[in-house]
Amino acid sequence: MPSTIGDHLRKLRTESTLTQERLAERASVSVETIRKLEQNERTSARMSTLNKLATALGVPTSALMGSAAHAQAMREPDAEPLGLVDVRRALTPVSGLDGRSVVDDLEIGPPTATDVRRSIRAANTIYHANDYAAALTLIPGLLDEARTFVEVADGDERLGAHALASRAYQLAGRLLIQLRSVDLAHVALTAALDHARRSGDQLVGAAAVAPMCWLLLRQARFAEAEVLAVRTADHVEPRLSTASPADLAAWGFLLIKGASAAVRDARHDDARDMLDLAAAGAHRLGDRPSPDADLTGNDYSVEGVHLMRVEAAVIAGRPDEALALAQQAQRSPQVSPSSRQRHRLDVAFSHAQTGAYAEATGVLLDLRDQAPAWLRQQRYARDIVQSISERRRRAMTKELAELASLVGA
Repeated sequence: MPSTIGDHLRKLRTESTLTQERLAERASVSVETIRKLEQNERTSARMSTLNKLATALGVPTSALMGSAAHAQAMREPDAEPLGLVDVRRALTPVSGLDGRSVVDDLEIGPPTATDVRRSIRAANTIYHANDYAAALTLIPGLLDEARTFVEVADGDERLGAHALASRAYQLAGRLLIQLRSVDLAHVALTAALDHARRSGDQLVGAAAVAPMCWLLLRQARFAEAEVLAVRTADHVEPRLSTASPADLAAWGFLLIKGASAAVRDARHDDARDMLDLAAAGAHRLGDRPSPDADLTGNDYSVEGVHLMRVEAAVIAGRPDEALALAQQAQRSPQVSPSSRQRHRLDVAFSHAQTGAYAEATGVLLDLRDQAPAWLRQQRYARDIVQSISERRRRAMTKELAELASLVGA
């Protein structure tokens, strides 16, 4: 079993010769929090709490989290997915008749906006590094921190608290979609939308709609995904001549989601029209990042639109066109690693469709080396490996067998 936060904490504290009481004093964290973490009665904590503990121990925060991503990626095909008990508990907290949680919050002091923003940014960085196991250890504490900040905030600060809470739940939803836990993802994204509405910030709302569209696509609810994306895009559509990077990113990202739904619903002309419109906005945006890109996962850009054109060609059954388009892609700084990885699967699929099995296998091997945890979660990768295995006339190579084992083909 992978080591927990508490296991790492206990080891580092013991090596430092600090007692629990002394560490609590140095870190301004309750002894009870440290005790429960070390005994694995609690398996998550706020990022701000982890930062305090790490600083007191003189180690980076990542030393407390460890990394179970490799073990997760190489687990047996029939094994249970990464543990979601703590995430489920955080998404569906239990309260008594008095409205109080049945779980005591032992962590000292209410969080601040800076705490919550820093926690979202750190968890988002880990998510995009494909370390889903480590991200899962942070999400429960992140949601608790965001929820607590909403409760303690007053006046106009509460609007900002709801906006940050929406960002936190969006990240939880995106992670759960990657892990194919669609029901929990729906809970998280419904909460994200609710907090966005309470914030009164339409850009936060647009950011929450985008992963909900992704979830609907995963459930083959194409018409609903397109309607949600297009209606929201119409609602937030800016004037291209005066739009800020944030306005352009929110609008354009939704057009890409709408196009993704339309092409899957065999409405290719509508998808092309949306991508043409999105491309105009992306050229206007240029390489300017959205101010909250590190919180939202929005990678709208010229490259992002182009990668969607490749995907549209794949879905339309035109692999030669997809490969030709892929050769024309120009990198944009806004595009996330997971989007490029998804694009590489389109390239592998297109190679396999044209009979270039060695090229397809080569792309998959590169992805295995770069992002094994991400690849392990991709049903698309499994289907590609299965297709190559069935179509090849020769015996399966060692490399292809290793890929089959990784993705469960």
